[in-house]
Amino acid sequence: MGYRNLQECVADLERRGMLRRIEIPLDPNLEIGALQRRVYRAGGPALLLTNAVGCHFPLLGNLFGTLERTRFIFRDTVDDIRRLVDLKINPFSALKNPLEAIKAPFAALNLLPRLTASAPSLDCRTTLSQLPQIISWPKDGGAFVTLPQVYSESPSQPGFGKSNLGMYRVQLSGNQYQTDRQAGLHYQIHRGIGGHHAEAIARGDALRVNVFIGGAPAMTVAAVMPLPEGMSEISFAGLLGGHRIAMTRLPGQLPVPAEADFCICGVVHTGKTLPEGPFGDHLGYYSLTHEFPFIEVEAVYHRRDAIFPFTTVGRPPQEDTSFGAFIHELTGPLIPTVVPGVKEVHAVDAAGVHPLLLAIASERYVPYAVVREPQELLTVANAILGQGQLSLAKYLLIAADEDAPGLHTHDIPAFFRHILERADWRSNLHFQTATTIDTLDYSGSGLNQGSKVVIAAAGPVLRTLATEVPSALEMPSGFGPAAVCLPGALAVQGPPSQQGRGDSDPAVEEFCRFHVGRNTFDGFPLVVLCDDSSFTAATLNNFLWVTFTRSNPATDIYGVAAETSGRHWGCRGALVIDARIKPFHAPVLEDDPEVERRIDALGVKGGPLHGII
Repeated sequence: MGYRNLQECVADLERRGMLRRIEIPLDPNLEIGALQRRVYRAGGPALLLTNAVGCHFPLLGNLFGTLERTRFIFRDTVDDIRRLVDLKINPFSALKNPLEAIKAPFAALNLLPRLTASAPSLDCRTTLSQLPQIISWPKDGGAFVTLPQVYSESPSQPGFGKSNLGMYRVQLSGNQYQTDRQAGLHYQIHRGIGGHHAEAIARGDALRVNVFIGGAPAMTVAAVMPLPEGMSEISFAGLLGGHRIAMTRLPGQLPVPAEADFCICGVVHTGKTLPEGPFGDHLGYYSLTHEFPFIEVEAVYHRRDAIFPFTTVGRPPQEDTSFGAFIHELTGPLIPTVVPGVKEVHAVDAAGVHPLLLAIASERYVPYAVVREPQELLTVANAILGQGQLSLAKYLLIAADEDAPGLHTHDIPAFFRHILERADWRSNLHFQTATTIDTLDYSGSGLNQGSKVVIAAAGPVLRTLATEVPSALEMPSGFGPAAVCLPGALAVQGPPSQQGRGDSDPAVEEFCRFHVGRNTFDGFPLVVLCDDSSFTAATLNNFLWVTFTRSNPATDIYGVAAETSGRHWGCRGALVIDARIKPFHAPVLEDDPEVERRIDALGVKGGPLHGII
């Protein structure tokens, strides 16, 4: 069965050569985070750091650093979950494979947590300042828990059934927090804890929360699962872990997992906030300092043999990329059962997850039409943007399954080719101009505020895509050079942006006017304005990251020969996305050169990471 605690997992991985002990002293201020990122990029092992400077506990990094290791950790239970998913999709599959299907109900018994009086997680007490103070990026505002499991319950309906376990940033030090008494709590919009907090505020009560760290690996994965509202992450952790999660109760406090490595217990008071941040985040930029709730800490517990797991958050791919890939393997087949008509949805990791969704769906509204047009696709797109965290997407590109039955959203170059060959910019763009976006996305009109666009393409191929920069490329002053990102997608370097938040850029408007009536972009229906065309076009990941993290559809989409009919905007020429860095954008994450040199030294012959980095 699955690991019941982190100690079992570490011991097993070390026996199998999948974990490396690092005994040299390394600084939790920048060095350890840089080390984890480097080992992740190399596809290296999990790391157990036993002598980190100033740390009272061993640190565990890169545990989920490869998809293969993540699958291995949950090797005993993945088939059970797939059987349950298959029964959800097709109950008649039980008739085809009765011996396999009969195992599913037994696995489902692990959904129920069990109460126990014996809890290693409560054996010892400590303080926030005694926890490892890991700082990952040079401009981070302090230390924070990078793999927290924040547990809350509905104030009106307490208990596991209405509980939420989420991975929300918990700042341990810095800013105005009182040492050992207060911890920041940064949760983004559309997170389960928000409903509990709203209930507490309406009742005039404080919201009690516990922050678990470590424990069964299944608890960490459950905390990032996009489960339907009302489904307990604790229950899913039991299913994934292959055992009922043992919980213990404390008088006047929420339950605590018996096998957790650490637990921070406290309350969030109504109406109280403190500045939180800045911190490097998963879009590849710093999330800036903003007012967020905080936890008044009452106690910090830990087990005697506690291990402190950590990761680094930054421009993808990072360790959480493996989370996403593993979660997609488990839940991807369920998507069509949640949104009728959908075949696939792919939240693109390289673009920061929320900025870009790719989808394939049915287009059956007028099956007898001579030419297929997006109709059902638009209904499906609205349904996708109404689903949980998918609602935070900025760009949703959706294609008709009937046009290319073999197309898949995870083949990103093929998907873009399919869209760009068929998109009619006069009719296929559908905007929401003032709505919510990811809290961490600074391209919009304000915190949590921005816009969305649906690009729906259906029907026959309209154009042949170009693959080389035109030999006689004409550009207005200040623009160029250009480089091909993908067939039909051209990166054009532009002057530094001076654009104000919410404004259009006169220089881009002039760029579009310059190209009216010219054939400059024949074969290039998409033009991306950027700060460095060579960088943007160098890799697929660069193109995705620059284009979709640095643009807000309502203000940064332009077009050659643009026109408005009624309230519908479109263009007859190339679609132009201004993906230059704007003055109001958050700073890009950058490594510290001196720290990188110190990490380099660990990989030389005779070093502890020789042959790994």
